[in-house]
Amino acid sequence: MSQGQRLRTCIATRRRYPDSELLRVVADNADPQGRRILADPLRRLPGRGAWFKPDLSALELAERKNAFGRALRMSTHVDTGHVREYLEEQSR
Repeated sequence: MSQGQRLRTCIATRRRYPDSELLRVVADNADPQGRRILADPLRRLPGRGAWFKPDLSALELAERKNAFGRALRMSTHVDTGHVREYLEEQSR
C-alpha cells in the first residue's frame, strides 16, 4: 500500500481494500425523495460515504443486502440507478 492510501471495507463483500480500488457513493442531497445515491469517483461530494468494489456484481450484492441504506443511514428504499449507469459507462 502506498503512502496516503487508506484501507476501506467494501459494503458488499465486507473485505478490506485500498481506497483507490473502491468506488465511493453518497446520498444525493438534491433528491426531494431522499432515495437516490450518486457515484463519487473524485471523492469530493459532501456527506457520509460508502465504499464498494466498482463492478455490477458487487452492486447487485450490496442491493440484495440493503448495504447502501445501512451504510448511508437511509431509512427508505435506495435508488441505485445513477451508480448502475456510472458502472455500465465505465465498463465500455
